[in-house]
Amino acid sequence: MPDIRERVEEDRGLLKRIQLHIPGFAGYRRREDQRQADSILRIQLADRLKTVRGQMETSRAALADAYEIKVLEPLGRLVFETEQLEGMIRHAEQGYSGFSWAIQVKEPELDALYEFDLALLDGLKTLEGKVLEIAPGESAAPAVKECTALLEQFRRTFKSRWARITGTEVA
Repeated sequence: MPDIRERVEEDRGLLKRIQLHIPGFAGYRRREDQRQADSILRIQLADRLKTVRGQMETSRAALADAYEIKVLEPLGRLVFETEQLEGMIRHAEQGYSGFSWAIQVKEPELDALYEFDLALLDGLKTLEGKVLEIAPGESAAPAVKECTALLEQFRRTFKSRWARITGTEVA
């Protein structure tokens, strides 16, 4: 996967390139570009979760057609939780820090935030593969259960990202 940070840097317009040479403004410009790259990555994560949710909906329709009623309720809950997580990722913290914030988010932390979000792709790939196993038959219930566990792990990891990056996570 290409590094979105490099693409954001390549696509700087004339004004943004000029800003990089203004004392006191260059750091601001670089941090804004890092925030933008992380935002683009998170939107892609959210879009992929939306696709996963669509696959779950397709599986739910197939299970309903096969009259596998016992699996429909846990799968419906999984669809709902996936939709919630999608929104949470799409609208997550971007690493802004004003002059008076107690915790300043500098370039290394923004870089770590991007790397953290990039690492979430691995968890998402695992979930994508497991969702494809939800189909009518005896394997449907265990697959839904595994998807629920994977989604919960993904959620916990994502929710802890901000605290880990800023060093405020309580053990």
